[in-house]
Amino acid sequence: MYNPYFFEGALLIYSVAFLFYIVFVLTKKAAMGRIAFWLILTGFFVHLAGLLVRWQESHATGYGYIPLSNMYESLIFFSWAIVLVYLIIDIKYQQRTIGVIASPLAAFAIAATSIIPGIKSDIRPLIPALQSNWLAIHVITCFLGYAAFAIAFGISIIYMIQSKREASPRGPINWLPSSQTLDEINYRSIVIGFPMLTLGIITGAAWASYAWGSYWSWDPKETWSLITWFIYAAFLHARYSRDWRGKKTAILSIVGFSAVIFTYFGVSYLLAGLHSYL
Repeated sequence: MYNPYFFEGALLIYSVAFLFYIVFVLTKKAAMGRIAFWLILTGFFVHLAGLLVRWQESHATGYGYIPLSNMYESLIFFSWAIVLVYLIIDIKYQQRTIGVIASPLAAFAIAATSIIPGIKSDIRPLIPALQSNWLAIHVITCFLGYAAFAIAFGISIIYMIQSKREASPRGPINWLPSSQTLDEINYRSIVIGFPMLTLGIITGAAWASYAWGSYWSWDPKETWSLITWFIYAAFLHARYSRDWRGKKTAILSIVGFSAVIFTYFGVSYLLAGLHSYL
């Protein structure tokens, strides 16, 4: 019997954490930031417990697979991965303000499992193509990449707002990091995400060969994954070789995440293919 309470608890905790992050960025009170951080960290472990419980429940039903096989499970994991990437950024770069982006994104990904039509939360047997150890490797690497790109997307939106304010007579928004800091974190997030997406595509090709006898078949999701990869490759190439920064790279980051969203949702709902698992 599937138990959703851990995920519902994580959703609640992320939502409360978001409120504390808002208070933190508006007041700059360190205590509010610490409370928000410990809340989102608590949600992270509650969320992890939910994933482990669902994994155990799949074994109890006799199916026994890591919970990454359909839209419901991938959204749940996507939410958890967003928080993981945020925690890495917070600890490494001491930019707690970014939690005001990560917490609502994580909460929305869980909430989307109840909002988006056609998503089923029950534990079902895997179709033959998914009965492979490549499932965990491929999905985990892809969604860690997607999570890093989601953070970069949120940062890019804030960058566009902050840079515009910095150029105006009103001056910068004091409770946001500087546009230079936001640009650097955007870049660092994509540096995390790009190798993960690359590994996801490579392991996906290996899995495709195992499941369907061909490394690449130009399935819609394969094609859009490659398009997404090229966009982020262009971002890094422009950064390294032409020293693109600021608005140009923020726009590329936003375009890249739009491709991620279409790869994730658009292909499943609009384009028939081998990867349409709801």
